[in-house]
This record gives sequence, structure tokens and C-alpha cells, in this order.
Amino acid sequence: MFEPEGGAGRPAPPPERPATAVYALTPAGARLGRALARELGADLFVTRRLEPDHPGATAFDALVPFVGTVFAAYRRHVFVAAAGIVVRAVAAHLRGKGGDPAVVALDQRGRFAVSLVSGHLGGANALAREVAAITAGTAVVTTATDTEDLPALDVLAAERGLAIADLGAVKAVNIALLAGDPVQVLDPDDRLGLRGAPGAPEPWPGHFVHLPEPGAWRPGLPGVRVTERAVAAGGGELVLHPPCLAVGLGCRRGASADEIVAAVEGTLAGAGLSPLALLGLASIGLKRDEAGLLEAAARLGKAILFYETGDLKDIAVPNPSARVQRETGVPGVCEAAAMKLAGTKDLLVQKTRCGNVTVAVALAG
Repeated sequence: MFEPEGGAGRPAPPPERPATAVYALTPAGARLGRALARELGADLFVTRRLEPDHPGATAFDALVPFVGTVFAAYRRHVFVAAAGIVVRAVAAHLRGKGGDPAVVALDQRGRFAVSLVSGHLGGANALAREVAAITAGTAVVTTATDTEDLPALDVLAAERGLAIADLGAVKAVNIALLAGDPVQVLDPDDRLGLRGAPGAPEPWPGHFVHLPEPGAWRPGLPGVRVTERAVAAGGGELVLHPPCLAVGLGCRRGASADEIVAAVEGTLAGAGLSPLALLGLASIGLKRDEAGLLEAAARLGKAILFYETGDLKDIAVPNPSARVQRETGVPGVCEAAAMKLAGTKDLLVQKTRCGNVTVAVALAG
């Protein structure tokens, strides 16, 4: 069976363990695995003598069930084993390119590090190159955009913190790039970085057509649109959402998380804004112990900041309230908190009341 080197049993690692797991099936593989584990800061799993009542068993027989116990606990997996063995070991645990971890197969001499699963979003291509650099071997990367020296848009988006509205749209844009068809890009602030640094040559000249404004978009043609708006994308359109919507919240004491989440989502939808562009939430320090706000932030997967009265009291809000001023010391909680979080004096959405909750939205630069 398999075990962590130096220990017994097959426990699934807790979340604080390293991000990378290395597996070795042979003595030579274990020697290479130890060196890799040191360089990568990884956990190493090696075979030990198989149980005597399984005389026909192999290391592979132990590997398959063991991988099932730890696969989801690590973001990166390096197997010192034949690629076919690795494919069979991980196949049952793959769910989709949007969430699968990186998987790399490495021969026991360290000659070839093969990126097998999640080359782009999971980082297996980068991991294969990292492993090859350690072993003085060769990274084997077969994703088409990499072999053609074209940008991997899903990787660029992830590196720049942009959320992909529809992962399937990446394929359509990649097909256009590989065919040599220009791809239209609507990204006024160059958040994706396709124009390159100011004064420097464009990194991929001839592959992208940068549009000056939304009216220049040609529906039906492949393209990339970077926006905080909720877009009904057409065929071949890759929509990316930057984290730029700062949501300010006010609420009555005891407001439920259900009501707060519904208020945020409803306000964004009503303004035509995508929840994937949410930067974070903010309120006043007096609400720091409000359970509904804390739970709502957790459900939305965003941090919530609580500003003290002194941080908000001098912010000019478009909809001041005398009652709120008396109770909190600031003229308006949600609007002031949204502008403070965004670092702006303007609002995309002014105070919107949703039952026991008030919501305002500002655009962060």
C-alpha cells in the first residue's frame, strides 16, 4: 500500500498540508521523489511491502485506491511513474477542467515531465516545466496554444483575477487563434494584458483586434469582452469579469443572511451587473457582530470590511438620512461604505432598499 514517507497509514492530508503531492512506485522512483519533494515543498508518498495475502498484487493495485483518498486534498500531483499508470490512477477522480488539479507524470530517471491533466487552469504545464528544471529533463506540453506560442486566455484571466463567465467559450476563441483568425477584444483598461506594456510592442501582434468602444463589437465573431456587466454572450464570445464591484451594505438588527444575499444579488441583477465581478462587501463597524452579514459574505465567497464611523462620516453620499446620522454618526452607511471600499466618489448604484437591507454599488478602478 502507499503511505507518507516516514509514517504509517493512509490519512488524507488536512488543508494546511503542502499544495503538491509526489508519488513513487519503485526504489529508483522514491530516490527521485525525495529530491522533488524537497525542492517543491511537497508531501511524498511511496509504496511499502504489499500485504502477504495479496501475492499477485502490484504497486499499481495499491496506487489506485490510495489516490482516491488524497486526490482532492492537493492542487498539484507529480507521479514518478509511466503515463499510462497515472492516467488509470486518476481517471475516476476527474470532474472537469475548471476544477481538476494539475497532474504530471515523470519517468524515474527524470528525463521527461509530461503535463497530463489541467495544463492551463490547473497549472500542469507550469508544473511540468518546474519539475523538468529540477531534474534537468524536458517538459512535455501538448496543449495547442502552447505549442504554437499563443496566449492561453484562461491562464491569463486567472493570473489577472478575471472570472470566466463560461469556460466553454475559451475553446471557441482558441480555435480562432489556432486558425489564424483575428480575435476582437473589448478591454478598455487592458485588464487582460493583451496590448502589452505602454511603449512596448504588442506581445501577440496580428492575433487580436482591439476595439475602441462597445458599439464596434461584431456579434457572431469570436472575441473577448472584459466587463463588469452581465452579458448575454453570443457564440464564440469569451466574457471575463474583473473584480471591481464594491458593495456597501446597511441592515436592520437581526437581518438574515438569506435576505442580505437576496438583496445583493437582486440589486446587481437589477443594474445589469455580474456577481462574478464582485470585489467585496463593506459596512460600518457598528455591524461587525451582525451574524447575517458575516454569513452572507461567506455564502457570496467574498470578504466583508467594517469601517469605523470616523472613516465614513465625511464621505458625501447622494442620499443622506437624518435617522441614520443620529443612530450611526454617518449620513449614510451603504453608500459611504461602497465608495470607501472602491476608493471613489461615485456610485454605480445608489442606495437601494430591499426590505431590511440597503445596498449600494461603486466601481473600483
